[in-house]
Amino acid sequence: MNLSHIEHLGIAVKSIEASLPYYEGILGLKCYNIEVVEDQKVKTAFFQVGQTKIELLEATSEDSTIAKFIEKRGEGIHHIAFAVPDTNEALREVEAKGVALIDKQARKGAEGLNIGFLHPKSTMGVLTELCDCKDK
Repeated sequence: MNLSHIEHLGIAVKSIEASLPYYEGILGLKCYNIEVVEDQKVKTAFFQVGQTKIELLEATSEDSTIAKFIEKRGEGIHHIAFAVPDTNEALREVEAKGVALIDKQARKGAEGLNIGFLHPKSTMGVLTELCDCKDK
């Protein structure tokens, strides 16, 4: 598999609005995009740090995976995302190597990227996302 870089770190938060003063006021980052991904029941906010992004994830429904994550573990790092040339190809490759997948096929995520998640039971407890390089 050809990982080009860490595309983003996903951080679960109770409220994006309540989190902005820390990321913008304290860290000096600029939020460049806020969007809702309806099918994932999540609102996202993005910050660029060099080649890597930080993605804040706020639940838009009590039955979303982010709401369940925060209820179980509290706010904090939710996942790491790696950029790959082709998400579907990368998913097939890791599955052939015995990794359990959450997504057998890529789906659309925030910023219009094709994404696919690997099951944390196969990744030492780290929820791992693969996503197409943005310049693709």
